[in-house]
Amino acid sequence: MSTRLGLSFAVLFVVPLVLPACGGAAPHEPARAVAPAPASAAPVDASQGVARIRADAEKLAPLIRSELARRFLSAAPSLPAVAPRTLYRDADKKRVLDAEGWSRVPDRDAFKPLPVDEEFYYNTQYGSPLAYTRALDVLGDAGATLPPGSRFFDFGYGGAGHLRMLAGLGVHAVGVDVDPLLPVLYGAPGDQGVIPGLSNAPGSLRLLHGSFPGDPAVRAASAGPFDVIVSKNVLKKGYIHPDRPTDESKLIRLGVDDATFLGAVFERLRPGGFFLIYNICPAPTPSDKPFVPWSDGRSPFPREAFTAAGFEVRVFDRDDTEAIRTIGRVLGWDQGEDAMDLQNDLSVLYTLVARPPR
Repeated sequence: MSTRLGLSFAVLFVVPLVLPACGGAAPHEPARAVAPAPASAAPVDASQGVARIRADAEKLAPLIRSELARRFLSAAPSLPAVAPRTLYRDADKKRVLDAEGWSRVPDRDAFKPLPVDEEFYYNTQYGSPLAYTRALDVLGDAGATLPPGSRFFDFGYGGAGHLRMLAGLGVHAVGVDVDPLLPVLYGAPGDQGVIPGLSNAPGSLRLLHGSFPGDPAVRAASAGPFDVIVSKNVLKKGYIHPDRPTDESKLIRLGVDDATFLGAVFERLRPGGFFLIYNICPAPTPSDKPFVPWSDGRSPFPREAFTAAGFEVRVFDRDDTEAIRTIGRVLGWDQGEDAMDLQNDLSVLYTLVARPPR
């Protein structure tokens, strides 16, 4: 099983979680390692930052069918350059500080420097924001358009690059996550707020940190209506309702029952809005091997649960492996030191539901 597709997420969540959403999360795509550097400065490698995203967007464009996904890719040039930063993280990855915060704590020796360049800023542990292209293509084929002024919600965003691209199209994008790295990584002036871009109507980016829908502050800040709600690589049956015994520390606990969670999603969608669960996974765990939770990408909620919550089920657990295999080759997931076996160690499923029109 490729570590790029699973272990980066499993390592991040080493204790049972009440998840809002996180990068979203489960691996959004192959992770790129960032090694600690001296605390003085974080190096910039533009070839792996904005320049790489722009080049990859051009390569992906011929593979895309929907106008929504084409517009998304066209927003890649709107991503701004990012000045180097150095953050500080403790060994358990539970405490993250910026340089000013680190200078004030008495236990500074407990933290190691985490250099942030453009690549890490946009990719985090989960890879290029362009990994969202296929999910947006699915939504576009279903009729989603996300014109300027529309609203998009990501449960478990994992990294802000794709949300920033949507904001560049005039969309008001909101993400929620529990990873303690993210509020610090995206805490500098200009990281959030009004985002100028390709549209005369500017978009915006807002990132929430805490449990959804259990945290009252997060629940209030994520009030709808949204045109689209997406969860990518988080809402997996293997994480939420595993069929086989597994280490509790590798599971995701939503903190509410299924009906409450789906009810919170339903009430945040406008009539006619879409909820997409899109899961990229390694191959399913063989029956004679220890269970890998993130390898079971089926919907954690049965079809009947969506119907009971009021949704119209458009697609349930559809195999989308071939489409992601093609995108993975373009993005280079099968190359390098930690290359994935795209032919034999990949499985992709998605479920798409909608709130019926009035």
